[in-house]
Amino acid sequence: MIQRLLRNIGRDSGMALVSVIAVGAVLAILVTAGVSYSLGGLNKASNDQDWNGALGAAYAGVEEYQSLLAANSAYVRFGNAASEYTTPTDPDRVSTVTAPPETNPALGVGVTGTWATVAGSNGMAQYRYEVNNSTYDLDGAVTVRATGRVGDATRTIVADLKQSGFVEYVYFTDLETKDPESLTSKCNWYAWANPPRPSNCTNIVFDNNDVINGDVHSNDRMIICKATFNGRVTTEYNPASIKKYSSDGCASGNVPVFSQGDPVYTGHIEMPPTNAQLKKEVRTDLTGSDVPNPGCLYTGPTSIVFTSDGKMKVRSPWTKSTQVAGEPAASGTAPSKCGSVADLKSTTGASVAVPDNNVIFVQDVPEGGGNPNSWDWNTVSPGDGTTEDCKKDEKNNPVGYPKTNEKAGNDAYRCRNGDVFVQGVLNGKVTVASDNYVYVTGDLTYADANDDVLGLVGQNAVYVWNPIDNQKNCLNNGAGQNYCNTNRTIQAAILSVGHTFTVQNYTEIGNRGELRMTGSIAQKYRGPVGTGTSTSISDGYKKVYAYDSRFKYTAPPKFLAPLSTTYGVTTWIESVPAFDADGSYRD
Repeated sequence: MIQRLLRNIGRDSGMALVSVIAVGAVLAILVTAGVSYSLGGLNKASNDQDWNGALGAAYAGVEEYQSLLAANSAYVRFGNAASEYTTPTDPDRVSTVTAPPETNPALGVGVTGTWATVAGSNGMAQYRYEVNNSTYDLDGAVTVRATGRVGDATRTIVADLKQSGFVEYVYFTDLETKDPESLTSKCNWYAWANPPRPSNCTNIVFDNNDVINGDVHSNDRMIICKATFNGRVTTEYNPASIKKYSSDGCASGNVPVFSQGDPVYTGHIEMPPTNAQLKKEVRTDLTGSDVPNPGCLYTGPTSIVFTSDGKMKVRSPWTKSTQVAGEPAASGTAPSKCGSVADLKSTTGASVAVPDNNVIFVQDVPEGGGNPNSWDWNTVSPGDGTTEDCKKDEKNNPVGYPKTNEKAGNDAYRCRNGDVFVQGVLNGKVTVASDNYVYVTGDLTYADANDDVLGLVGQNAVYVWNPIDNQKNCLNNGAGQNYCNTNRTIQAAILSVGHTFTVQNYTEIGNRGELRMTGSIAQKYRGPVGTGTSTSISDGYKKVYAYDSRFKYTAPPKFLAPLSTTYGVTTWIESVPAFDADGSYRD
């Protein structure tokens, strides 16, 4: 068209000039529009790329924080206290982050704060994260808010990270042998080790009556006959060419059922040597750092009965101070929330609210002066009405054990041991720990199975209490005390640090029905709960164990974890970006 117009210029130059200018203007507009469209597409592509890259950078921040925790589990204590996300809002759940010993650029905040660079991005992608550890001591979880930045785009994700622990399993055992009760025993060794555990050690078998609904792990070689496992089974036993469990001693034709596949090898999970870490949670001299809200300390044999109204009745006659300061304790107090000393000594006990999201610790009676809970070993009764002298190691404790006509074992019911006797209906979240034994003396259930959480941590055995008389029958003493009921229901996460979870007198009590356990069991040694044939129980209980699936995401307050642990993400969510690209907090 332009060429045709140009040929006609001589004939009608004025009109041609106008036409050329008009057509040129139209073409210029079209070219400009085309260039603008192309540049707009490039800008949109660039913006999309930055937008997506910012999300990837935020994920990279969470992954880096996970790697730091994997290398040093104590890193959960580090962060930037100036972060808005870290600032505590609940006085009972204080975030206590401090700056790490080595500078971490990802902990920057504000316009002048630093960002970490995503590896391999040539400096184009960056991230920073904020740490809130306010619930870490309660449930082993920490929350990270990570913000990624690419160009002018920022995106933020919030991730809950939970440490792997014993509560991930319905059944965890370090050694698949019966408790030898002596740490120097030759049975205190793994069957797969070199040299292996001696053949005369008592190995516990998963047999026909066992139905395990949840994941199982053992550091040892499991002997499995015809049990049913409805969860994943893992072990440290790792033979090169045969199955990852043993069938030694099993009857011909007995084949176990593994609903989620045969047992597989995983690494070692190390148990803590003691539960002393939990005792720290009753100290008042750590309120500015690790223990903002101390729990309750009781001394000597202690009885606890939970009630569905959120309270508990506590008898603990040797107790003088229910919170202490120092390690070893040098001073103590008796706040009303743990019960008055007079009520704790009485035959009726103290009725107090469950210390929600906290710890109850029962300690041995301290020896020697200086400790606020110490007594002279020759002191007569602590004032509960008994006339028995309570000399060291005497079997007759001040909370009513042994029962009338009960035959007690040599190590049972020592007068000044830190034993706790617990039952009832819990309304709350609490961990009960002891220096010695934990006895579950009746059904132990939740008022609300969706909300309530209980942990039981014994330094020594955790017993399902089953008393017998001198004829080795279940105890019915004819005085209104009949303990021959069948079935037992327990809802809790149970950990026996140094010994086992077992049924007291399990070989002497006849068929007691089902042990209905919902939660998690972890123990140093396999604990038997019954005896019998492949088709029926002779003495003790049949296992009916189910996993509390909430423990995948939470744990009882301050529950002990393995010595080495990893942190997995339990939930991710994208939130409104916390920071603008210049580093300032977004309003």
